[in-house]
Amino acid sequence: MASSKVSIATTLTSRLREAILTGEVLPASRLHLESLGEQYGVSLSPVREALLRLVAEGFVVAEDQRGFRVVDASIKKLAEVTALRAHMEPFALQHAIELGDVAWEERLVAVFHRLTRIEQRDGFVPFLDEWEQTHREFHLCLVSGCDMPMVTQFCSMLHDQSDRYRRLFLKERPPQRNVAQEHAAIVDAVLARDAIRAGELLRAHSMQTGAAVQAFMRESR
Repeated sequence: MASSKVSIATTLTSRLREAILTGEVLPASRLHLESLGEQYGVSLSPVREALLRLVAEGFVVAEDQRGFRVVDASIKKLAEVTALRAHMEPFALQHAIELGDVAWEERLVAVFHRLTRIEQRDGFVPFLDEWEQTHREFHLCLVSGCDMPMVTQFCSMLHDQSDRYRRLFLKERPPQRNVAQEHAAIVDAVLARDAIRAGELLRAHSMQTGAAVQAFMRESR
């Protein structure tokens, strides 16, 4: 019975996270346990557990006597997330290049190949579910070889936070740069085991995305 509850909570966490990432649940929205339980057909216990997990991930806040709400979107918060990504992901990638084995390289090449095939088939298609999932897998694979689980987990959280802003604010504004080419350059540097260049390319990649979202948010005020 306990394992069933954990499974329900895990599934619900993923579904709620995706709803927040896509903007289906808007920033600063109130999250009512009873309503969510009815919407997803589950009891209050897994709903509460899922929301507490999302609190730990930084997507939801718990307020005394007021329940839960989605974290608001702000330029200040995005700037913080972008700065942390620009520091942590290159750090993790450089260690992955030093420590990662051939199996890590093979996983990276495989997921990059899938990402490229999607883009060749459909064009550059951010916000298409298949592209979003593969794009996330690509970025997490880059840092997965660093052999530092806490760093990898933190990079995953930062990537999801950054993607939330990109998916919320850039749906109507396709990137004015060749993102696929940026991905390819990062992979080339990784396979050449050029840790410094790979780190610089990844840092520039995340900084450009953050800057584009911040610019759009300022224009939309």
